[in-house]
Amino acid sequence: MDKILSDKEQIVLDKLIVLFVLDKMEIPLTEDSILDTCSVKNNWIENYMDCKAIIHDMTTSNLLYKLGDGEEGKALFSLTYEGRECLSYLYRRIPFATRENISQYLQVNKLNVKSSQEYTATYNKNDDGSYNVILRIYEPLISVPMFELKIKAPSRQSANEAIHKWKTTAPTIYEIIYEKLINID
Repeated sequence: MDKILSDKEQIVLDKLIVLFVLDKMEIPLTEDSILDTCSVKNNWIENYMDCKAIIHDMTTSNLLYKLGDGEEGKALFSLTYEGRECLSYLYRRIPFATRENISQYLQVNKLNVKSSQEYTATYNKNDDGSYNVILRIYEPLISVPMFELKIKAPSRQSANEAIHKWKTTAPTIYEIIYEKLINID
């Protein structure tokens, strides 16, 4: 039978879950990745807005470190020394089944989470009805893109196709462009 937690106990548990997820991922995560992992795709933190508030509260409490302001909300969050220490003392407050669930999920989805942060794509509509598609590649520890490509697509469908293809072809496209433009000799 699940124990019913007070609001204060639930907030502590939710904060520990965020710390645990960041620890298990072993790389800094964007706010979107944390929210997506903890609240959207999983129900580890039930309320999306609570999760968002927790991230910012833990940043001001020095449990998380925010790496840069980043473009379009791409700032990265990482554990501080205090955050790691807090987790090491209190991780057992996270129920064993939840810790196992998080560990299993991240083991299977770690690369997907990582690539969703590294290869991003957006589009916006132009006055003439075409779409600008902005494709970016980020390095894991840097919050500004290391590569950005902007192309014009004739339709929304074309823009969506480009975004979908970018997720799988970004490394290859980047390699080809880099080799053609940069002399490595």
